[in-house]
Amino acid sequence: MKKGILSTLTLAFVLVAMVACNQAEGDKAAGNASPADAKTGTAVDATANTANPATPAEGEVDPNLPKTTVEFAEMEHDFGKINEGDKVSHVFKFKNTGKEPLIIASAKGSCGCTVPEYPKEPIAPGAESQILVEFNSKGKKNMQTKTVTINANTDPNPMRLTIKADVTPAPGSETEGAQGAQGGQLKVNPPAPAGKK
Repeated sequence: MKKGILSTLTLAFVLVAMVACNQAEGDKAAGNASPADAKTGTAVDATANTANPATPAEGEVDPNLPKTTVEFAEMEHDFGKINEGDKVSHVFKFKNTGKEPLIIASAKGSCGCTVPEYPKEPIAPGAESQILVEFNSKGKKNMQTKTVTINANTDPNPMRLTIKADVTPAPGSETEGAQGAQGGQLKVNPPAPAGKK
């Protein structure tokens, strides 16, 4: 009989200890909860992402911004023949043709050889601005086509600018043609005159 009572008391002690440990963990979770959660006793995952799901990621445009329209003088530019190692750039001019300020969230080249510089401040309705795109042909050969993807509060979004170049391989490279090349030159193509594309 003493053995039965002792077993029952041991079992009761173990159960009380387990319930007390679980209660302590619940208290910790409630300590991380908001006041409303603490009142209801609802456990909260302290590692849960508390970021606003409507907040766009870096480089993305806020979908809640009013939309505007943009007109580029040209969406594509061909540098023609250049030498491997040349750095060339082109200015893409545009106008905010909509009724809302234009906000460019990002402009990204399709590879590290294509680097855009874009306005970071809002562009007012009716205002004009530009995006400078530089292409570094180092390590590039033959026909090259690269893009710049622009994320902005426009319809459509995203927009893409395209640059092309026929890169003559540098002397001594595997695919060098009959023509030699001198690399490392910087060529800047000015924007096309207004009205010409």
